[in-house]
Amino acid sequence: MIRFVVIQHTYAEFLGTFEAQLEARDIGFTYVRPVTGQDVIGSALQYDALWMLGGSYPVDDREHCPWVDDELRLVTIFQKARRPVVGIGFGAHLVALSRGGTPRGEPFHDAYWTTAHATAGGRSDPLAQAVDGRRVLVMANGRVELPAGMAPIVVDDEGRWIAIRPDPLTVGMLFRSELKPGMIEDMVMEEDRPVPDSIGELLEEARARWGELQETADRVMVALVSSLDLMHERRKMPVFSMTVKRD
Repeated sequence: MIRFVVIQHTYAEFLGTFEAQLEARDIGFTYVRPVTGQDVIGSALQYDALWMLGGSYPVDDREHCPWVDDELRLVTIFQKARRPVVGIGFGAHLVALSRGGTPRGEPFHDAYWTTAHATAGGRSDPLAQAVDGRRVLVMANGRVELPAGMAPIVVDDEGRWIAIRPDPLTVGMLFRSELKPGMIEDMVMEEDRPVPDSIGELLEEARARWGELQETADRVMVALVSSLDLMHERRKMPVFSMTVKRD
């Protein structure tokens, strides 16, 4: 069975709209939650892809995100094993950071609605074409400047990157196609979680655009499945069960 490992950084942010789409394709997934003290795995051999979800602090805030180095190592492990890596929000920043990007703590809240624009580099990219011209919600904390030589495949209205594909099997998306309005409500309710002052307006537009957002999520998933070959089951190491016989 195809199985993904999903790194969840906050209580409110999970695969959201993508869960049902993966299940419909008979793809399983296992959540790893470092926010609860769970260790980040150290191997890619039991999984077909790595997904890294959104967060509530910038990637350079090691006080609140002490697991970042472990996650960066995991990105490298999956890439060396030639297994897909998908980063969303905080996860997209990790993808950029893993390739030499420069983290910035400001703006602390980088959350806004924008129109997605495919770049010249995204002209033939399925993901870029899936969102080109569509309204999307960008939500992350801080920013990561792309390293020299890395060009985005999608930018916002101001020309800032919101999607990258540093190699054929790795993508990072700052736009949040997985978010349901209820997940944004849960962010507000999450204990001690900082949220942007504009969270009410962001939520209101998400509710108003819910039908459109579902269609965008469908398009994004189709693009990810095709361009990352997510329906291809990779070879996995067997898991042995040991039984100790006692006299």
